[in-house]
Amino acid sequence: MRSEKWVSGLLLLQLCCFSDGSCGKVLVWPMEYSHWINLKAILDELVQKGHEVTVLTPSATVFVDPGSSSGFHAEVFPVEKNQEDLASFFENFIRLWIYEWRKHSALEYAADMQELFWMGSRLVKHLCESAVLNKDLMKTLKDAKYEVVIGDGICPCAELIAEILGIPFVYSMRFSMGNTLEKYCGGLPFPPSYVPVPMTELIDKMTFMERVKNMLFFIYFDFWFQNFDVRSWDQFYSDVLGRPTTLCETMGKAEMWLIRTYWDFEFPRPYLPNFEFVGGLHCKPAKPLPEEMEKFVQSSGEHGVVVFSLGSMVKNLTEEKSNLIAAALAQIPQKVLWRYEGKPPATLGSNTRTYNWIPQNDLLGHPKTKAFITHGGTNGIYEAIYHGVPMIGVPMFADQPDNIAHMKAKGAAVEVDFHKMTTADMLNALKTVINDPSYKENAMRLSRIHHDQPVKPLDRAVFWIEFVMRHKGAKHLRPAAHDLTWYQYHSLDVIGFLLACVATVVFIVVKSCLFCFRKLGKTGKKQKRA
Repeated sequence: MRSEKWVSGLLLLQLCCFSDGSCGKVLVWPMEYSHWINLKAILDELVQKGHEVTVLTPSATVFVDPGSSSGFHAEVFPVEKNQEDLASFFENFIRLWIYEWRKHSALEYAADMQELFWMGSRLVKHLCESAVLNKDLMKTLKDAKYEVVIGDGICPCAELIAEILGIPFVYSMRFSMGNTLEKYCGGLPFPPSYVPVPMTELIDKMTFMERVKNMLFFIYFDFWFQNFDVRSWDQFYSDVLGRPTTLCETMGKAEMWLIRTYWDFEFPRPYLPNFEFVGGLHCKPAKPLPEEMEKFVQSSGEHGVVVFSLGSMVKNLTEEKSNLIAAALAQIPQKVLWRYEGKPPATLGSNTRTYNWIPQNDLLGHPKTKAFITHGGTNGIYEAIYHGVPMIGVPMFADQPDNIAHMKAKGAAVEVDFHKMTTADMLNALKTVINDPSYKENAMRLSRIHHDQPVKPLDRAVFWIEFVMRHKGAKHLRPAAHDLTWYQYHSLDVIGFLLACVATVVFIVVKSCLFCFRKLGKTGKKQKRA
């Protein structure tokens, strides 16, 4: 029996390692919260295929826990920050973004947000310094001979580590602020006439004034990016590499950009060969619910259930918000499963149960689920698309308002303003989404689009990572835009040359005409005198 197991194991290893080249060694620079959840799905699949995955983990982390999977190896490096410092930063970040904007003027809020983003930049830079300036760690990584680095574009350092190790790297990301990283570092075309700037809540079909708004945000984020602590990062990268360089130049060397959306979510826009859509890669068929939860769901009868979750980052609502939401939920005939931490609201109805954690994907895939109340995080949105569940969006920060705007435009969601909502607003939104069949029909249409792909998103993501490992990069997909200056990219030098040619021709023609006129004038005068 033991020998049979060994033979089976060797055959499985051979199938993985030699069917497409070799099992590789993957190094990961992770990002916290939902970013890690999404990336972990890719890493799990890489491990299943026999690759060796190592996650670079700071000694202080809030959400990243490679130890939760026996397939990962965690390379822990020391940092001065502790877990409480990191948790405090994220809590302040969320509190300011969600609640504090109403207490300050727009200028004060913008200044506070900029300072908070700078704090985040310095925090990430500190973690990066702790890794790349750790000589023992870098020697260990070099000796391990990794073949690819995977990182998140909004959390710099993966590209620097890859440059030091001399290996290719791949990004997995949703988007950067204003698409500045994709645009300037990745060379992605961005016509603001019909491509909405992220964070504007606009769609691709814009009125004139919406295009004005889009252009203003386009300019604002360009200015914001140029002043967002970039000089500090540029100097840091130059010092580490021992030659003049910039953060953007280094990021521009990414072999592939795996974008966590797809055309079921996105509006049509130009992309590049080294940008690949892998939205919904974490989604899976629903598994059976825990027995107690299944009984509660079945007790809903023909009315069905509503699933409610505000994600992993928002843990406690104010008492006022909790009560008004609970009051609305109490008035619908559906049973409600609410992911909620803290003291139960006083207005909680008998049809509503709160849980510290819910199997969200499995609930959304349950045939009795009628609607999903969501904050609009990309992972939750995609689970709803995957299972064809219409949504009530309660966006609060980051990409959430944009995500819900996309779902509204596609007819699969209704939005409720988190800051201004009343019990009646939430109740009306629930009744609309549950009782109007168009929302379910549109959600199912998006679900059919999502499932009708030649290759599953997760398989596509893993394929491109393995492709980069097999070919030691994907330079043939890299656009020549990276080798051009900004004025060459926009053909300003060519336009200037052509204008100079036209001006020269016009000048010569005008001078020739004036010369001819003067000659004719002199000839005429001589004839009159004669």
